[in-house]
Amino acid sequence: MLGETTRDRKAERREATRREILDVAWAVAREHGLAQLTLREVADRVGMRAPSLYTHFASKNAIYDAMFGAAWEECERVAAQAQQAVPDTPRARLRAMTRTFFEFSVADLARYQLMNQRTIPGFTPSEEAFAPSVRSVQSAVDLLGAAGVTDRDDVEILFALIAGLVDQQLANDPGGDTRRRLLDRAVEMWADGVGLPPDPAISGPEPH
Repeated sequence: MLGETTRDRKAERREATRREILDVAWAVAREHGLAQLTLREVADRVGMRAPSLYTHFASKNAIYDAMFGAAWEECERVAAQAQQAVPDTPRARLRAMTRTFFEFSVADLARYQLMNQRTIPGFTPSEEAFAPSVRSVQSAVDLLGAAGVTDRDDVEILFALIAGLVDQQLANDPGGDTRRRLLDRAVEMWADGVGLPPDPAISGPEPH
């Protein structure tokens, strides 16, 4: 009939299989460590022979590449959603940005390692997979620029500060909150250092 879209069921099944492979790859990475991912174990869990994986991914690095891109796309989505729910003041938006990235990072060690640490020898993300990372960083730079922070060194110090707290949390207190409790304090110190205006005082009722 006119107006109907012909479904490509073969393509749908192929995409579903790719998603299943990636889901299993994440599960293996979380259980055994990112560098211990093997095509044999992924194939066994999916229910196919290891050589059959090559019809979906050209190599193990291609699986890492797809995982990398998907992780940054999710980070981008979560960050954009978080910014919609905060007051439109520089420090409030800054706190939301840093809290969101911190929580996203510490929630999944394997994901954070793939996104932000060079833990896989010989792996470099493709331009396509790297694109959402570039967009995420640019979004943060734009947010800070709108608040008046235009010196890239100041921005890099903030990025390093948050990454350091994430690294310390994951390395020394996984599942805890020792570095989480320091996050707002660290961000406020940085904001003071770059001269961000303080949040406006919340006025109460007039005294009688």
